[in-house]
Amino acid sequence: MTISRTETFKNIIANFGKLKQSQIDSFNLFFDEWDGKDKRHLAYILATVWHETAKTMLPIEEYKKGKGKAYSRLENGISYYGRGHVQVTWLVNYAALTRANKKGWDFVNKPELMLQNEPSIWATFYGMRVGLFTSKKLSDYFNEEKSDPINARRIINGTDKAELILGYYNKFFNSIV
Repeated sequence: MTISRTETFKNIIANFGKLKQSQIDSFNLFFDEWDGKDKRHLAYILATVWHETAKTMLPIEEYKKGKGKAYSRLENGISYYGRGHVQVTWLVNYAALTRANKKGWDFVNKPELMLQNEPSIWATFYGMRVGLFTSKKLSDYFNEEKSDPINARRIINGTDKAELILGYYNKFFNSIV
């Protein structure tokens, strides 16, 4: 499927309100990264990112940098608190992303790379497609037999805010043409 960006942006604005240029630029990068196969996957990724980035669509650091959370403890002098479009946490996830990417991004030694659009968007798609973050992946919830955006939240964070993200998902799904 090829996205009609003009129509899709009109629909997104109708559903979510006026967008900043930085949001438009980020949406375009997400559209570029999408494989064009299952619109539900893209809609769910956008819904998740909309929520996880406080609607900015920009890669951000976790509020309070994971203070008090086990994943934020220093390992080799670095804290692996949430960063990026989906708040990647834990050294094991940063290491898996380092091994998987073909661009030479070293997220283990430079976790701040997750705060740049290109590596963060790649990590978002990769992690959600292969089940990196929780062992749950997009195809577990969106396939020929089912469409389950409520439980798809388990890809990132249990069922925390699943109903809220469902609302975003429905709006994005209906916006993409």
